[in-house]
Amino acid sequence: MIRSTSRRAAAGSLLLALGLTAACSDGQETTGGTTSAAPVSGKISITYLQKQGDQEYFIGEAAGAKAKAAELGVDLKVVNLGSDANKTVSEVQAAVARKANGVIVVVPDPAVGPQVVRTLRDAGITLLTSDDQVCATGPDPAACAKADLVPRIGFSGAQMGAEVGKRAAEEYTKAGWSAADTRVISAWKQDVTVCGDRVKAAKEAFDAAVPGVKAIDVATDNTPTGAQDKVAATVTANAGVKHWVVWGCNDENVHGGVTALQNAGVGANDVIGIGLGAYLACKDWGSGKPTGMKAALFINGREVGALAVQTMYDKLKNGKDLPAELFARATMVDAANWQGAGVTCG
Repeated sequence: MIRSTSRRAAAGSLLLALGLTAACSDGQETTGGTTSAAPVSGKISITYLQKQGDQEYFIGEAAGAKAKAAELGVDLKVVNLGSDANKTVSEVQAAVARKANGVIVVVPDPAVGPQVVRTLRDAGITLLTSDDQVCATGPDPAACAKADLVPRIGFSGAQMGAEVGKRAAEEYTKAGWSAADTRVISAWKQDVTVCGDRVKAAKEAFDAAVPGVKAIDVATDNTPTGAQDKVAATVTANAGVKHWVVWGCNDENVHGGVTALQNAGVGANDVIGIGLGAYLACKDWGSGKPTGMKAALFINGREVGALAVQTMYDKLKNGKDLPAELFARATMVDAANWQGAGVTCG
């Protein structure tokens, strides 16, 4: 998973992915398994359900959503789901009971997707996802037909991963390391589709620039402590490795990995960590101490939250079609330029 110096400028850089598929049923529009009725004439009510709502990225996302809702006069309720899939279902039911017009959701577990879609479709409530994908017909968005993916606001995993891989290759080349004594740690929660997209693209971009470096896939829970524990075990099992490249689904994975390497006695000059989010990387840079966090891709949760609310509002108020995906721009930052790029640390 976050701040913005200019929401309007960022909004102008959004890329609209083509391929939205719609079908008709009982006179209502159907997209990604979700139905929505005619435009709302009165005040609009939206519920925003977020996983890991205490994570810096999602805190920013909630703040952006609330600011946009206040601007538009929308009644917005933000709920932190933590990592509880059961709470997702109960909060969706609560949104139905509150007669919400729309629900925006970041699911803790994509397996609840079909139930969420079915519940809201039956209630005639419009559904939009942010950040992570949801499939209307099955638990795995990666195996889902495009027509069955719920419309999503967020970032392009492939584009983000490619930027991470390219920067990692640049840092590797600059360091002058050899493939023989270097390993890549690729860390992510392996049932989250967007995470898989990111690390796959990172590896492809890295390998295209500097082929031959072996990669070790590390399954984590996408938290700093979870990544730290798993990477620590990986380092112990690969005692002969001198140099390490670390990337992952988010800043949590990379920061946890860099910390594990540091605790194992690996010096900062022997670690290339490329974060994704910048909200943890900036804390290392702000300390002024040597760190293996060499760079991070800055993703702005505030912009995603604001854009999600605006997109839902446009659908509910004006009947504007939901895009299949709407992507916000991400910016690579490091210790030299992160403050000028608008990154602030919580």
